[in-house]
Amino acid sequence: MTPDPGQSPIDPNKIAYVYMQMADHIAERIAKGELQPGARLPGERDLAAEYGVAHLTARRATRELRERGLVVTLPAKGTFVAYPEPEEPGVDEE
Repeated sequence: MTPDPGQSPIDPNKIAYVYMQMADHIAERIAKGELQPGARLPGERDLAAEYGVAHLTARRATRELRERGLVVTLPAKGTFVAYPEPEEPGVDEE
């Protein structure tokens, strides 16, 4: 899951918080299908090392992804990409 070498998706000069940039980058990878439902994310410390951030920043990014419904964390197992919610039958999209 390592970002391209020399091209960190984190820009410390951006107005957005670093944890939000990190969460947005992971969310983008999920949307593109690079991270499939059920795929295990690296642990917080490993994510922090990959993105060059503090482990508490990685923890906050993971929490943000959970709040968005993109990942689920299972105690003593890890954090996994969530499966999409099934659409309810009979609901028309307009």
